[in-house]
Amino acid sequence: MQDWAEVAIRTLMAVAILFLITKILGKRQVSQLSLFEYITGITIGNLAATIPMERESTWYLGLIALSVWVLTTLGIEYLQIKSKKIRDITDGRTTILIKDGKILEDNLRKERLTLDELMEQLRSKNVFKVSDVEFALMETSGEVNVLLTKDKQPVTLKDLNMQQLPEKEPTAVIMDGQLMEQQMAYMGITQQWLDAKLKEKSLTVKDVFFAQVDPQGELYIDQYSDNVQLNKVQDSNQTVLTLLEQCTTELQKLASGSSEQQRKQLYEQCSQSLKEAIQEMKPVNTSKS
Repeated sequence: MQDWAEVAIRTLMAVAILFLITKILGKRQVSQLSLFEYITGITIGNLAATIPMERESTWYLGLIALSVWVLTTLGIEYLQIKSKKIRDITDGRTTILIKDGKILEDNLRKERLTLDELMEQLRSKNVFKVSDVEFALMETSGEVNVLLTKDKQPVTLKDLNMQQLPEKEPTAVIMDGQLMEQQMAYMGITQQWLDAKLKEKSLTVKDVFFAQVDPQGELYIDQYSDNVQLNKVQDSNQTVLTLLEQCTTELQKLASGSSEQQRKQLYEQCSQSLKEAIQEMKPVNTSKS
């Protein structure tokens, strides 16, 4: 066999082996790699690169070294799952950098982190004042995570004593011109409903590159032709129902919290009117779904 053919075959074999190893070792982003995993990636890459270019007859020894390294890595990862001490040795521990708004200088020196680097990490979290930080720690990946003081944290619906209606994730119903039947069944969407929505835009399933339905019944359509404006078809009945239900909930809260009898009756009357409107709209919404 000629040298170029042998190198080509070995290269393809190395690519296949690397792909298999990556699948075995699992998914990780580069920023999430621990020190041991980072070293493992470099070593496996170097070992795989030597296999195609080794001209001697002992090139297969590279495969043996690669296999031993992978088995060792899998063994260590298994021990990490079973033992916290092993994880602390191989991955290290998180380090507290700021506590109660005060910078811990000893821990900065321990992590060889300068004050400039700490401030850069804080700015990446949109934090520009150390006094706004209640707690900050460095993860084993090197990333700094921050807990803001209570008065600097974003306001949530719970803080406002408001109830949030449950919401499901949007679901893709068409991809590459093919129906996603399993996802449609999960959302309770029928093909007849989808065909009717597409027909409103004079489209068929094969004309659509991507389509997605959100919990409010809004259909997003992206066609194969980039010159055609993106279409959105909204299920108006479901959207109006959701808004009316939210208004009804808020009116009931206002009525229960009001001390004035006249105002309380007004809130209750408005709430009852909305409930009647919701009941009248529900049959229409059901028939269209």
